Amino acid sequence: MIYFSQAQTDALLQEDIQGGDLTTRALGIGAQPGVITFYHRQGGCVSGIAVARQMLRSLGLTVTEQLSDGEHAVAEQLLIRAHGNAAALHQGWKAVQNVLEWSCGISHYLDAMLSVTRSRYPDAQIACTRKAIPGTRMLATQAILAAGGIIHRGGCAETVLLFANHRRFLTDQNDWAGAIAQLRHHAPEKKIVVEADTPNEALAALRAAPDVLQLDKFTPEQAADIARQAPSLAPHCTLALTGGITLASLASYLDCGIRLFITSAPYYAPPADIKVTLSPDAHGI
Repeated sequence: MIYFSQAQTDALLQEDIQGGDLTTRALGIGAQPGVITFYHRQGGCVSGIAVARQMLRSLGLTVTEQLSDGEHAVAEQLLIRAHGNAAALHQGWKAVQNVLEWSCGISHYLDAMLSVTRSRYPDAQIACTRKAIPGTRMLATQAILAAGGIIHRGGCAETVLLFANHRRFLTDQNDWAGAIAQLRHHAPEKKIVVEADTPNEALAALRAAPDVLQLDKFTPEQAADIARQAPSLAPHCTLALTGGITLASLASYLDCGIRLFITSAPYYAPPADIKVTLSPDAHGI
Protein backbone atom coordinates (compact mmCIF):
# COMPACT_ATOMS: atom_id res chain seq x y z
CA MET A 1 0.00 0.00 0.00
CA ILE A 2 1.18 3.52 -0.77
CA TYR A 3 1.71 5.77 2.26
CA PHE A 4 -0.29 8.99 2.21
CA SER A 5 0.73 11.65 4.71
CA GLN A 6 -1.86 13.50 6.73
CA ALA A 7 -0.98 16.66 4.79
CA GLN A 8 -1.76 14.95 1.49
CA THR A 9 -5.19 13.68 2.48
CA ASP A 10 -5.97 17.00 4.15
CA ALA A 11 -5.15 18.70 0.84
CA LEU A 12 -7.72 16.48 -0.89
CA LEU A 13 -10.32 17.67 1.60
CA GLN A 14 -9.25 21.31 1.36
CA GLU A 15 -9.96 21.35 -2.39
CA ASP A 16 -13.67 21.23 -1.53
CA ILE A 17 -14.32 22.29 2.05
CA GLN A 18 -12.05 25.24 2.81
CA GLY A 19 -15.14 27.24 3.84
CA GLY A 20 -17.15 24.42 5.38
CA ASP A 21 -20.56 23.37 4.04
CA LEU A 22 -22.67 26.51 3.75
CA THR A 23 -25.96 24.65 3.28
CA THR A 24 -25.53 22.59 6.44
CA ARG A 25 -24.59 25.71 8.38
CA ALA A 26 -27.53 27.71 7.05
CA LEU A 27 -29.98 24.94 7.97
CA GLY A 28 -28.58 24.67 11.49
CA ILE A 29 -28.27 20.86 11.28
CA GLY A 30 -24.50 20.55 11.72
CA ALA A 31 -24.55 19.23 15.29
CA GLN A 32 -26.97 16.39 14.60
CA PRO A 33 -25.51 12.86 14.65
CA GLY A 34 -25.55 11.05 11.35
CA VAL A 35 -24.11 8.29 9.22
CA ILE A 36 -22.62 8.29 5.73
CA THR A 37 -22.42 5.23 3.50
CA PHE A 38 -20.63 4.74 0.20
CA TYR A 39 -21.81 1.96 -2.15
CA HIS A 40 -20.36 0.70 -5.44
CA ARG A 41 -23.25 0.62 -7.91
CA GLN A 42 -21.62 -1.61 -10.57
CA GLY A 43 -19.11 -3.56 -8.50
CA GLY A 44 -15.51 -4.27 -9.40
CA CYS A 45 -11.97 -4.08 -8.07
CA VAL A 46 -11.82 -1.23 -5.55
CA SER A 47 -9.20 1.31 -4.57
CA GLY A 48 -9.06 4.58 -2.64
CA ILE A 49 -10.53 2.99 0.48
CA ALA A 50 -7.51 3.64 2.71
CA VAL A 51 -7.33 7.27 1.58
CA ALA A 52 -11.09 7.69 2.06
CA ARG A 53 -10.84 6.29 5.59
CA GLN A 54 -8.03 8.70 6.46
CA MET A 55 -9.99 11.65 5.08
CA LEU A 56 -13.11 10.77 7.06
CA ARG A 57 -11.16 10.29 10.28
CA SER A 58 -9.49 13.67 9.77
CA LEU A 59 -12.96 15.19 10.01
CA GLY A 60 -13.53 13.53 13.37
CA LEU A 61 -15.74 10.79 11.95
CA THR A 62 -15.67 7.18 13.11
CA VAL A 63 -15.30 4.60 10.35
CA THR A 64 -17.15 1.43 11.33
CA GLU A 65 -17.17 -0.70 8.16
CA GLN A 66 -15.06 -0.88 5.02
CA LEU A 67 -13.67 -3.04 2.28
CA SER A 68 -9.93 -3.05 1.59
CA ASP A 69 -8.06 -1.79 -1.45
CA GLY A 70 -7.79 -4.57 -4.02
CA GLU A 71 -10.94 -6.40 -2.97
CA HIS A 72 -13.75 -7.02 -5.44
CA ALA A 73 -17.12 -5.49 -4.63
CA VAL A 74 -20.35 -6.86 -6.03
CA ALA A 75 -22.98 -4.48 -7.38
CA GLU A 76 -24.48 -2.26 -4.66
CA GLN A 77 -21.97 -3.46 -2.05
CA LEU A 78 -21.05 -1.22 0.85
CA LEU A 79 -17.53 0.18 0.54
CA ILE A 80 -17.27 2.30 3.66
CA ARG A 81 -19.50 3.62 6.46
CA ALA A 82 -18.75 6.38 8.95
CA HIS A 83 -20.56 8.10 11.83
CA GLY A 84 -20.33 11.60 13.27
CA ASN A 85 -21.93 15.03 13.24
CA ALA A 86 -23.77 16.20 10.13
CA ALA A 87 -21.40 19.11 9.51
CA ALA A 88 -18.41 16.77 9.18
CA LEU A 89 -20.38 14.22 7.17
CA HIS A 90 -21.36 16.81 4.57
CA GLN A 91 -17.82 18.16 4.39
CA GLY A 92 -16.44 14.71 3.65
CA TRP A 93 -19.16 13.66 1.23
CA LYS A 94 -18.00 14.90 -2.19
CA ALA A 95 -14.26 14.93 -1.54
CA VAL A 96 -14.31 11.28 -0.51
CA GLN A 97 -16.75 10.32 -3.25
CA ASN A 98 -14.43 11.85 -5.86
CA VAL A 99 -11.45 9.87 -4.55
CA LEU A 100 -13.41 6.61 -4.54
CA GLU A 101 -14.97 7.09 -7.98
CA TRP A 102 -11.74 7.98 -9.71
CA SER A 103 -9.62 5.38 -7.90
CA CYS A 104 -12.12 2.55 -8.38
CA GLY A 105 -12.43 3.43 -12.05
CA ILE A 106 -8.69 2.90 -12.51
CA SER A 107 -8.47 -0.31 -10.49
CA HIS A 108 -11.51 -1.81 -12.22
CA TYR A 109 -10.15 -1.01 -15.70
CA LEU A 110 -6.73 -2.49 -14.96
CA ASP A 111 -8.29 -5.54 -13.33
CA ALA A 112 -10.25 -6.11 -16.55
CA MET A 113 -7.05 -5.77 -18.60
CA LEU A 114 -5.27 -8.28 -16.39
CA SER A 115 -8.16 -10.73 -16.70
CA VAL A 116 -7.94 -10.60 -20.49
CA THR A 117 -4.16 -10.97 -20.50
CA ARG A 118 -3.96 -13.76 -17.95
CA SER A 119 -6.63 -15.78 -19.71
CA ARG A 120 -3.83 -16.47 -22.19
CA TYR A 121 -0.68 -15.94 -20.13
CA PRO A 122 -1.10 -16.55 -16.37
CA ASP A 123 2.34 -15.02 -15.73
CA ALA A 124 1.71 -11.87 -17.80
CA GLN A 125 2.08 -8.41 -16.29
CA ILE A 126 0.72 -4.98 -17.06
CA ALA A 127 2.92 -2.05 -16.10
CA CYS A 128 1.49 1.46 -15.93
CA THR A 129 3.53 4.47 -16.92
CA ARG A 130 4.05 7.77 -15.14
CA LYS A 131 1.71 9.54 -17.59
CA ALA A 132 -1.00 9.96 -14.96
CA ILE A 133 -3.19 13.06 -14.80
CA PRO A 134 -1.05 15.78 -13.15
CA GLY A 135 -1.49 15.86 -9.39
CA THR A 136 -2.95 12.35 -9.20
CA ARG A 137 0.21 10.23 -9.32
CA MET A 138 -0.01 8.74 -5.84
CA LEU A 139 -3.72 7.93 -6.00
CA ALA A 140 -3.15 6.39 -9.43
CA THR A 141 -0.22 4.34 -8.17
CA GLN A 142 -2.29 3.03 -5.27
CA ALA A 143 -5.09 2.04 -7.66
CA ILE A 144 -2.69 0.22 -10.01
CA LEU A 145 -1.10 -1.76 -7.19
CA ALA A 146 -4.50 -2.57 -5.68
CA ALA A 147 -5.59 -4.15 -8.96
CA GLY A 148 -2.46 -6.27 -9.17
CA GLY A 149 -0.53 -4.28 -11.75
CA ILE A 150 2.98 -2.88 -11.48
CA ILE A 151 4.45 0.57 -11.93
CA HIS A 152 6.51 0.86 -15.08
CA ARG A 153 8.56 3.82 -13.93
CA GLY A 154 7.90 6.06 -10.96
CA GLY A 155 10.15 8.83 -12.30
CA CYS A 156 12.93 9.45 -14.78
CA ALA A 157 15.62 8.93 -12.11
CA GLU A 158 14.29 5.51 -11.15
CA THR A 159 15.28 3.46 -14.20
CA VAL A 160 17.39 3.69 -17.34
CA LEU A 161 15.18 3.98 -20.41
CA LEU A 162 16.74 4.89 -23.75
CA PHE A 163 14.32 6.67 -26.09
CA ALA A 164 14.82 7.94 -29.62
CA ASN A 165 14.76 11.43 -28.12
CA HIS A 166 17.94 10.52 -26.23
CA ARG A 167 19.63 8.85 -29.20
CA ARG A 168 19.21 11.89 -31.45
CA PHE A 169 21.72 13.73 -29.28
CA LEU A 170 24.40 11.05 -29.76
CA THR A 171 27.11 11.24 -32.40
CA ASP A 172 25.64 8.14 -34.02
CA GLN A 173 22.01 7.59 -33.03
CA ASN A 174 22.11 4.11 -34.58
CA ASP A 175 25.01 2.92 -32.43
CA TRP A 176 22.87 0.82 -30.09
CA ALA A 177 25.82 -1.20 -28.79
CA GLY A 178 27.78 1.93 -27.87
CA ALA A 179 24.84 3.58 -26.16
CA ILE A 180 23.97 0.45 -24.16
CA ALA A 181 27.62 -0.07 -23.16
CA GLN A 182 27.80 3.52 -21.90
CA LEU A 183 24.58 3.13 -19.95
CA ARG A 184 25.82 -0.09 -18.33
CA HIS A 185 29.06 1.63 -17.35
CA HIS A 186 27.39 4.62 -15.72
CA ALA A 187 24.46 2.74 -14.15
CA PRO A 188 25.86 -0.73 -13.44
CA GLU A 189 23.18 -1.62 -10.89
CA LYS A 190 20.30 -0.87 -13.25
CA LYS A 191 18.66 -2.90 -16.00
CA ILE A 192 19.02 -1.29 -19.39
CA VAL A 193 15.66 -0.67 -21.06
CA VAL A 194 15.47 0.64 -24.62
CA GLU A 195 12.59 1.54 -26.88
CA ALA A 196 12.30 0.88 -30.60
CA ASP A 197 9.90 2.66 -32.92
CA THR A 198 10.30 0.40 -35.98
CA PRO A 199 11.03 -3.28 -36.65
CA ASN A 200 14.50 -2.41 -38.01
CA GLU A 201 15.29 -0.47 -34.84
CA ALA A 202 14.06 -3.40 -32.76
CA LEU A 203 16.36 -5.86 -34.50
CA ALA A 204 19.32 -3.49 -34.20
CA ALA A 205 18.58 -3.00 -30.51
CA LEU A 206 18.32 -6.75 -29.90
CA ARG A 207 21.78 -7.31 -31.40
CA ALA A 208 23.13 -5.01 -28.66
CA ALA A 209 21.43 -7.21 -26.02
CA PRO A 210 19.55 -4.82 -23.72
CA ASP A 211 17.77 -6.20 -20.68
CA VAL A 212 14.35 -5.01 -21.86
CA LEU A 213 13.17 -3.92 -25.30
CA GLN A 214 9.96 -1.92 -25.59
CA LEU A 215 8.16 -2.12 -28.93
CA ASP A 216 6.34 1.19 -29.34
CA LYS A 217 3.14 1.23 -31.43
CA PHE A 218 3.97 -1.99 -33.26
CA THR A 219 1.19 -3.84 -35.01
CA PRO A 220 0.39 -7.32 -33.68
CA GLU A 221 2.06 -8.82 -36.76
CA GLN A 222 5.21 -6.75 -36.32
CA ALA A 223 5.38 -7.60 -32.63
CA ALA A 224 4.97 -11.32 -33.31
CA ASP A 225 7.78 -11.23 -35.88
CA ILE A 226 10.17 -9.57 -33.42
CA ALA A 227 9.16 -12.06 -30.72
CA ARG A 228 10.09 -14.94 -33.06
CA GLN A 229 13.54 -13.52 -33.75
CA ALA A 230 14.39 -12.26 -30.26
CA PRO A 231 15.47 -15.58 -28.66
CA SER A 232 18.28 -16.08 -31.17
CA LEU A 233 19.45 -12.46 -31.07
CA ALA A 234 19.14 -11.68 -27.35
CA PRO A 235 17.94 -14.72 -25.39
CA HIS A 236 17.93 -12.89 -22.05
CA CYS A 237 16.07 -9.80 -23.25
CA THR A 238 12.49 -9.24 -22.08
CA LEU A 239 10.13 -7.88 -24.71
CA ALA A 240 7.39 -5.40 -23.84
CA LEU A 241 4.58 -3.84 -25.85
CA THR A 242 3.78 -0.17 -25.39
CA GLY A 243 1.85 2.57 -27.16
CA GLY A 244 -1.89 2.21 -27.70
CA ILE A 245 -2.33 -0.74 -25.35
CA THR A 246 -5.90 -0.49 -24.06
CA LEU A 247 -8.62 -2.84 -22.90
CA ALA A 248 -10.08 -2.66 -26.42
CA SER A 249 -6.81 -3.40 -28.24
CA LEU A 250 -5.28 -5.88 -25.81
CA ALA A 251 -6.88 -9.05 -27.20
CA SER A 252 -5.32 -8.45 -30.63
CA TYR A 253 -1.83 -8.70 -29.11
CA LEU A 254 -2.29 -11.96 -27.24
CA ASP A 255 -0.96 -14.08 -30.13
CA CYS A 256 2.39 -12.24 -30.14
CA GLY A 257 3.92 -14.29 -27.35
CA ILE A 258 4.86 -11.17 -25.39
CA ARG A 259 3.87 -11.14 -21.73
CA LEU A 260 4.66 -7.60 -20.60
CA PHE A 261 2.31 -4.77 -21.58
CA ILE A 262 2.95 -1.11 -20.79
CA THR A 263 0.05 1.34 -20.72
CA SER A 264 -1.36 4.56 -19.34
CA ALA A 265 -4.94 3.75 -20.37
CA PRO A 266 -6.26 2.92 -16.85
CA TYR A 267 -5.64 6.50 -15.70
CA TYR A 268 -8.28 7.70 -18.14
CA ALA A 269 -10.89 5.04 -17.39
CA PRO A 270 -14.48 6.13 -16.70
CA PRO A 271 -14.96 6.79 -12.98
CA ALA A 272 -16.89 4.23 -10.99
CA ASP A 273 -20.43 5.09 -9.93
CA ILE A 274 -20.32 5.45 -6.14
CA LYS A 275 -23.66 6.02 -4.41
CA VAL A 276 -23.53 8.09 -1.21
CA THR A 277 -26.26 8.27 1.40
CA LEU A 278 -26.31 10.54 4.45
CA SER A 279 -28.97 10.12 7.12
CA PRO A 280 -29.63 10.85 10.81
CA ASP A 281 -28.14 8.32 13.19
CA ALA A 282 -30.66 7.38 15.85
CA HIS A 283 -27.97 5.43 17.73
CA GLY A 284 -25.86 8.57 18.01
CA ILE A 285 -28.51 10.57 19.85
